[in-house]
Amino acid sequence: MQNRIQQLRKEQKITQEELAAAVQVTRQTIISLENGRYNASLQLAHKIASFFGLPIESIFIFEEETEQ
Repeated sequence: MQNRIQQLRKEQKITQEELAAAVQVTRQTIISLENGRYNASLQLAHKIASFFGLPIESIFIFEEETEQ
């Protein structure tokens, strides 16, 4: 799942450490999210969306799997 966390964070001049503290996770979790190595739980996605004041779907890009 792709996301816009890094883009939003940089636009608002927020460090990874500041975002991590605000949503109660480690900086490593934020790094993993930004690099696509970790998918946020629904609870974490909600916290991040609330932090930025945006709906979850405008931060996290859900890619629908196509059936063949």
